[in-house]
Order: sequence, then C-alpha cells, then structure tokens
Amino acid sequence: MAAGRRGPYRADVREKLRVAAYAVCVRDGQILLARSPADDGTPEWVLPGGGMEHGEDPYDTVRRELMEETGYRIEVTGLLGIDSRRHRFPRAGLRRPATDHHDVRIVYTGEVVGGELRNEVNGSTDMAAWQDLDAVPSLRRVPLVDVALRLWRERPAAGRFAQEQS
Repeated sequence: MAAGRRGPYRADVREKLRVAAYAVCVRDGQILLARSPADDGTPEWVLPGGGMEHGEDPYDTVRRELMEETGYRIEVTGLLGIDSRRHRFPRAGLRRPATDHHDVRIVYTGEVVGGELRNEVNGSTDMAAWQDLDAVPSLRRVPLVDVALRLWRERPAAGRFAQEQS
C-alpha cells in the first residue's frame, strides 16, 4: 500500500483533488447566490466561490471568485468551516478512467464592501442575485448551498458536521 492511502493503489483509478473557497454573504434577510448550469444544462443556484489556483491563499481565492462571479468586493469576516466530499465516477469508455474525486471546500462569511452586482461573462456562472433566505428551499440549488447555510446558522465549534463527511 502506498503511503498516505487508505486502500491499495489502483493504477486504473485516477485521483483528483480540488480545493475551493466560498463565501456566505447575507444581508437584509437575503443570501448572495450565483447561477450555474448543471450537468444537464438546467440552471441551478450555487454559492459564489470556486477553485484555488496553485500557490493561491484560500482567503485570496474567495475574494477573487466573488469579484469574478458577482462584481462585488468582499471583506472576509470569518471562517465557517470545511466541507470535504468524495465522489467516485466509473470508467467511461477507453478514454476516461474511473475517477476518485475529492472536493475540499472552505466556507467563509463575507460582507460586501464595494463593487456593483453584475453577471459574470464567459465564466462558470451566468447570473448573480440576492435571494430571500426563506425562498432558498424552493430553489434548484447545489447541496453546498444547504451545507453552507447550516454552517452559518449553527456555527459548529469544529467547523464541520461529522455525520455529513465522507
């Protein structure tokens, strides 16, 4: 077994790690969300944020991503927690091996301090909007929105919900 692995190394499974940073920005009973197409093309609401570039600090990542996706400059006001998820995707034909994908998502709180709300152009999202907190359960959204809102509401001391980790 290779060092640091929990099981035998398999050459036919590609391992992929993605570290990303997101912000929960709430004001006047509304949360700032961005809209992105799901795999099937249907729009769904996501938490503003995204992947870290090599060598980038997560604090800088979340500020950059918020500016790109919403037009706002934010002040990072706190660290809510970390959400860690693994997804296993089966092999797809001869060209794509099976993939063990691991997402590590750092969730901050943020406050808008400048900029103007606008939609991202030629990016991963196509719209940014303030949504009523009470309306979130009726929106088509990614699971991270619910995880982040739960972190924001409950503020667990450990910054995570153990039963939801994979």
